[in-house]
Amino acid sequence: MAKLNIGIILGSTRQGRLSPQVGEWVKGIAEHRADANYEIIDIADFKLPFLGEADAPGIASWNEKLASLDGFVFIVQEYNHSITGALKNALDLAREAWNDKAAGIVSYGAAGGARAAEHLRGILGELKVADVRTHPTLSLFTDFVNGSEFKPQDHHLNNVNAMLDEVAAWSGALKTLRP
Repeated sequence: MAKLNIGIILGSTRQGRLSPQVGEWVKGIAEHRADANYEIIDIADFKLPFLGEADAPGIASWNEKLASLDGFVFIVQEYNHSITGALKNALDLAREAWNDKAAGIVSYGAAGGARAAEHLRGILGELKVADVRTHPTLSLFTDFVNGSEFKPQDHHLNNVNAMLDEVAAWSGALKTLRP
């Protein structure tokens, strides 16, 4: 079987966001593994319109990128107890490209981003994405310096690897369901 392709999706597009730092950290951990190819997917790069606005070239590119992937790791930050509007919009602008794939979640916020992750799990279920159980949570108080520089605690490494193990296993299994 060919190597799996897993996208690490940055869930924020705002200026000064922290998701690129967290995404690069996860990718750095993933690059020491042999189970899949891992790449960062920045939704900001696709210049997606809001759902219901006129079609834009970014929508087709977004769907093509998602279709090329076997699984996902979402980098999710908590905004008002939920995911960002940009991530929700990006999820809504695709349908079949999400189906029968697996996803892990790495979240951060004042409460580790746990509430945002729980909201995301419900959305992923509707999109026929199997989310894995292991969920690294990062605290704005202990894993970020001055709220802007990502300095993860060492204990997160085991959780990230366990989550990646699950994403790779489930992505491989679900790949057999897709044509």
